Amino acid sequence: MIDPRTSGDVLCEQQGGLLVVTLNRPESLNSLTVEMDELYRAILVEADRDPDVRTIVVTGAGRAFCAGASVPALEALVDDPDRRHFGPEFHAPLLIDKPVVAAINGGCVGLGLVAALFCDVRIVADEAKIGTAFAQRGVVAEHGSAFLLSRIVGDGNARDLLLSARLIRGPEAVRMGLATASVPREQVLAEAVGYAERMVTMCAPWSLAMMKRQLRAGFLEAYDRDAVIAAEYLEEAFRGPAFAEGVRSYQQKRDPVFGGVGLDPAQPTP
Repeated sequence: MIDPRTSGDVLCEQQGGLLVVTLNRPESLNSLTVEMDELYRAILVEADRDPDVRTIVVTGAGRAFCAGASVPALEALVDDPDRRHFGPEFHAPLLIDKPVVAAINGGCVGLGLVAALFCDVRIVADEAKIGTAFAQRGVVAEHGSAFLLSRIVGDGNARDLLLSARLIRGPEAVRMGLATASVPREQVLAEAVGYAERMVTMCAPWSLAMMKRQLRAGFLEAYDRDAVIAAEYLEEAFRGPAFAEGVRSYQQKRDPVFGGVGLDPAQPTP
């Protein structure tokens, strides 16, 4: 049984065979710290082992789902690119056998979008702002998200979202195939819970687990290759001025000013 007495940054509420997990840093739009991510992943792994849990719903407290990595975590990487950050274990939710439904109640960008891509189904608020943000931060598509996004929404839509870094709303996310349904913000959690509860009552747990394994078997090897490449590119990005400018501009709420051309992240930013 999942212990509901979790850290204040991640909350759990079990409703019969359904576990609702809430990212709970609303004052910072649920942006992720390394410690918060570790707790979130530990909860999912424990839920996967818990026979009392049949499905999982993940949502955010307040007006956002997850705004990506926290600003202090990004600033720390600017100062020390070798410090611990969101490593390859970030993709652990992909490996669990129980269905995970994302209730995207608001802003969902960067690492927040990656976390949502790791879920099996996404229910999104009409008003939600969804985007990759990687190009605006001077980094790359992290944790195999380029491969995963192109598989979910198709190559053309993935290129659009990654290269433009533009924000989309819920209805467009549905049209792209990124989300299953778009509803008003106040209905998102109820819609996701209702979706998950149908699996609890109507679907055999063994069948769900086996089908998730079937789906993984079809893409995991290719995903792992992309994730390894992304990790190498990301380490290079952390050492370049484009990343520093991406973080500074984000913190200062202004447009970034990137210098240089081509493939050298070490080219100076004016």
